[in-house]
Amino acid sequence: MADEHKHEESLPNSDPAVEIVERESLMEKISEKIHHKGDSSSSSDDESDKKPSSLKSKVYRLFGRERPVHKVLGGGKPADIFMWKNKKMSGGVLGVATVAWVLFELMEYHLLTLLCHVMIVTLAVLFLWSNVTMFIHKSTPKIPEVHIPEEPLLQLASGLRIEINRGFSSLHDIASGRDLKKFLSALFGLWILSILGGGCSFLTLAYIALVLLFTVPLVYDKYEDKVDSYGEKAMAELKKHYAVLDAKVLSKIPRGPLKDKKKD
Repeated sequence: MADEHKHEESLPNSDPAVEIVERESLMEKISEKIHHKGDSSSSSDDESDKKPSSLKSKVYRLFGRERPVHKVLGGGKPADIFMWKNKKMSGGVLGVATVAWVLFELMEYHLLTLLCHVMIVTLAVLFLWSNVTMFIHKSTPKIPEVHIPEEPLLQLASGLRIEINRGFSSLHDIASGRDLKKFLSALFGLWILSILGGGCSFLTLAYIALVLLFTVPLVYDKYEDKVDSYGEKAMAELKKHYAVLDAKVLSKIPRGPLKDKKKD
């Protein structure tokens, strides 16, 4: 019993410095394990982040598009209208265009005649209404002030200016004999337009183009991946046929002198 009592008393008298060293070594081991796990998780996260970006960079987009469809259409309110972001505004614009096409194309109404008839009816109704309310002792009608907002028109004009300048630049490159692909594409497009112009009027072509603007971007934005995959296959086939045509015919056609582009 005396020996056990001595042994129990000798346990608490162990060296405290040894215990502190052991605890510090244990904490260091735990911290090393935690840092190792953190580094491995961060490296795995970096690899997972790199993989989608590399996959995204390899995804084929129709016509080499790098921006969303909304940005391609110019952004702002005009793009919102074409993409049906504001359904009331989009439906109103398309409805007005449809009514105008029916009046001018199907009913063969003239623009000046239509404007004059609309103004006659509108002014006559408002004039009679204002005078009748005076005799029956009622308040005169409040005619709203109509004005055209400046910002949407400026955005539309800016977008049209950019596209027109881009078209002029492409026409300049084609006329200079620099790009044979653009030359053939321009000839094919003009030939198709000449065929369409022979079968329908300019107003019908403009209405068809407007309807396509209201439908094609929306459908493409909804089924973007499927359309791009089919487009990639079609472009691969076109490149094969173009390579054959270039080897047999186009390479033998003399081209204009190439001008070195100025470096900034």
